[in-house]
Amino acid sequence: MRKYLFLEGEIFHVFNKSISNFGILNKPENCLRFIQALGHYNNLSLRINLGNFLKKNRDYSPDLLLDKDVANIKFISYCLMPDHYHLIVKIIKDKFLSKYISDVENSFTRFFNLKFNRKGPLWQSRFKTVKITSNEQLLHTTRYVHLNPTTSQLIDKPENWEFSSYRNIITTDMYLKKITEISIHNKNKYRKFVEDNKDYKQKLKKIKKLILE
Repeated sequence: MRKYLFLEGEIFHVFNKSISNFGILNKPENCLRFIQALGHYNNLSLRINLGNFLKKNRDYSPDLLLDKDVANIKFISYCLMPDHYHLIVKIIKDKFLSKYISDVENSFTRFFNLKFNRKGPLWQSRFKTVKITSNEQLLHTTRYVHLNPTTSQLIDKPENWEFSSYRNIITTDMYLKKITEISIHNKNKYRKFVEDNKDYKQKLKKIKKLILE
């Protein structure tokens, strides 16, 4: 199969699942480590692996939605679930995404295997992507990602899920002003769009087609 290059300016929904639906992201410390990996490896001038970096920067807690001068991808939204993750990203540097996700997943696998004294792979398969080509698709995909914890009945309100971009986005307009790819720039309007359960349920079949195919 021909490798996709992931070129500058393209937007993708990126996701992957653990082997046997194992709860690799069901503890706050594991989620934090995954987010640290997402932040650390998104760097043009990277010279050190995450484990060594954290020895001198133990409090490292990146805000993935805030752009960095050295970033290779731009985060539009994300959500970590107990056995899988969702990222929506815009490519800044050509041909970087495959190496980036590989570095992140491999780093987390090393951390997890060492912590729990296990060996072997942690992820079900190579990460999957869906290219986002329209504003409608992007809006529905961000909503799908942010509602994952509630549709899975883990919580009642999406903002109560700690390891998701939703809480930040609906707290201050700063984020939506920076994430110009999303056509809704007001936090209250975006919240209303996401939490319109009637509309979401009516369109769920179409939404899944937009998101997963």
